[in-house]
Amino acid sequence: MLFLQYCLPQKLLSKIVGWFANCRLRWFKNQFIARFCVAYPVNLHEAERTQIEEYHSFNDFFTRSLKAGERVIDVDPKVIISPVDGFVSAYGKIQDKSLIQAKGKTFSLDALLADKKELAQQFRFGDFLTAYLAPANYHCFHMPLDGVLQQMIYVPGKLFSVNQNAVNNIDNLFARNERVICIFETEIGPVAYIAVGAMLVGSIAMEWHGVVNPKHGHQVKTYSYQHAPQKISLKKGDKVGHFQMGSTVIMLLPPNKIQWAKAFQADEPLRFGERIATLL
Repeated sequence: MLFLQYCLPQKLLSKIVGWFANCRLRWFKNQFIARFCVAYPVNLHEAERTQIEEYHSFNDFFTRSLKAGERVIDVDPKVIISPVDGFVSAYGKIQDKSLIQAKGKTFSLDALLADKKELAQQFRFGDFLTAYLAPANYHCFHMPLDGVLQQMIYVPGKLFSVNQNAVNNIDNLFARNERVICIFETEIGPVAYIAVGAMLVGSIAMEWHGVVNPKHGHQVKTYSYQHAPQKISLKKGDKVGHFQMGSTVIMLLPPNKIQWAKAFQADEPLRFGERIATLL
């Protein structure tokens, strides 16, 4: 199965699946959603719209919003919250310029950040969290703490799957896949928030921009917000963006600024809004 990922036309396959996911034919999208809900344990009771028929397309269903009050945000100003519903893929200290991908596998901080060495320098010996959003999860991602957007970097790349089997076996996976890097200035300094694309992911969309990954994107593209007339300031818990189909979020934090709330285990579930770390 992993071998096929190297052979398949990843971009074309994702576009084809994206077309089906955006199809608005009522009978088709209802069947698509119903079969998905059977295959995966989707909890529609916590969504704003609880009936399959209320969704205009599969993508509309996949990017569904939660009912107000379904997630409790830890408002303590010293607390960093989980930005997503998902699972811990890896977390801990950035060892010089290496991050843990899986047991026995690491990948390069420089490569993850598109070889922007000045940017990478700010996170050497810092902390990181990699969170996987499984197909059944709520697929919006949120701010883990208050921040002001400084820049956004689109990085073209592959679209390997990001499930645990792929993470365990494909070298440098997160530094090879298409991704969007957002840099926020916070009270603890710069925080990098990275949305990683994957096999069958139709798009990565940000609240202030819309869909970021272009149809024919082959070059790294940087958007600067430092001198924008109106700052993009987001509070803890505010929505940052969403995936059309599931993927992974990586958070990078500067050194000696946080303490993890507990010793997380690989595949441990995360719930948006819960405490995952405290500020030192």
